Amino acid sequence: MTYTNPDSDHICQILRKTHTIAVVGLSSSTSRPSFRVAQALQDAGYRIVPVRPLIDSVLGERAYPDLESIPFPIDLVDVFRAPEHVPAITESCIKLGIKNLWLQDGVIHEEAALHAQQAGITVVMDRCMARDYTRMCKASPHASIISPHQPNG
Repeated sequence: MTYTNPDSDHICQILRKTHTIAVVGLSSSTSRPSFRVAQALQDAGYRIVPVRPLIDSVLGERAYPDLESIPFPIDLVDVFRAPEHVPAITESCIKLGIKNLWLQDGVIHEEAALHAQQAGITVVMDRCMARDYTRMCKASPHASIISPHQPNG
């Protein structure tokens, strides 16, 4: 069985229903794609929750060392980590009942994506969330700062 992303309508539906996004691997460096994507999503009205050990805050939001440490519900997990970290992140999403998992450009782990789908999680893989929001869901003009060819951070 091979993994297939949801169609454009379903992706846009996810993006419109999402309010709170945990960004795993969010860098505090403004030059990193993870920062620019999270900033664009924040500018579009999403609540960004940084998930990265050893930092206190990013984009004015308190950071948490892992998904399990976040004390409130998360609508979607956006991943800016190397593919080998995806299985553990997937397991955390399953354990916490998070229903949407987004793996940014270049973050590909088909086995974990299929496992997450089997657990009832909607997975979008190897796509940029801010770029898709801009193209599919008429994001704010601020979100257009994301280049479609930026590597993930």
